[in-house]
Amino acid sequence: MPQPAALSLKNAVAVITGAAGGIGGALALNLARRGCRLALADYKAEPLAQTAAAARAFGITVSEHVFDIADAAAIAALPDAVQASHGRANILVNCAGAALGGTFAQVSLDEFEWLFQINFWSVVRMTKAFMPMLERESEAQIVNISSVFGLIGPPGQSAYSSSKFAVRGLSEVLRHEMDMAGKNIGVTVVHPGGVRTGIARNARIAAAMPQADADKIEGLWEKLLRDSPESVAEMIVHGVERRKRRILCGSDATRIDVIQRLMPVRYWDLFRKKILPKGNK
Repeated sequence: MPQPAALSLKNAVAVITGAAGGIGGALALNLARRGCRLALADYKAEPLAQTAAAARAFGITVSEHVFDIADAAAIAALPDAVQASHGRANILVNCAGAALGGTFAQVSLDEFEWLFQINFWSVVRMTKAFMPMLERESEAQIVNISSVFGLIGPPGQSAYSSSKFAVRGLSEVLRHEMDMAGKNIGVTVVHPGGVRTGIARNARIAAAMPQADADKIEGLWEKLLRDSPESVAEMIVHGVERRKRRILCGSDATRIDVIQRLMPVRYWDLFRKKILPKGNK
């Protein structure tokens, strides 16, 4: 399929989950600066209000929607609220997410289910809910935020990496289905590298993981958070405007992508030598 024509952001209407801060908040301000109207969703009311106020300073219409992204009923009701506030929506950004550290043995079924409700099922539900609205538009785009851990599966990230691989898989299948059906909806999957947001610092740790191991993992991954949310948002918006199907954010993501392609089975042998302290596997 040929690359679709560029997406016009001025006067578009974007629905963004996880918009209270981090990548979602930075995306909201970046799009607002380009004249895009916004429907912002998050469960954190005060930070969301701050993001919305900053976006309104660019002279665009912004609506705020406070709810837990794991709440299926709240998601089902959101399109009507967006329709009432904006009359339409042609960009959907599934950015809300959470992190959970722990090996497969350490992460309980309840913990797996909690994370998948946020990281994966919210993407499915939001996409299902907004598909009729997107189909009415002459040009529309779905943007799903995966991760570099949707490209590789590091030890200790069993639930998180699984959820991000699931987002990647859903995005790729949906893109192919939209293309084959001749739909007007493009699909972009985004794989950010290490971004300085609160997701790592606020990550849950599996109840079965010893605290000493949790502290070690947190310190390790914090060292790898190099990119700012603003720089990542700029890369995403630049790619979405051009309706790119896949966006790798940062040099880390590009390097990881290349290595896992060259060493699809044994990439971790290389990564652990460069990332982990001596003596760790």
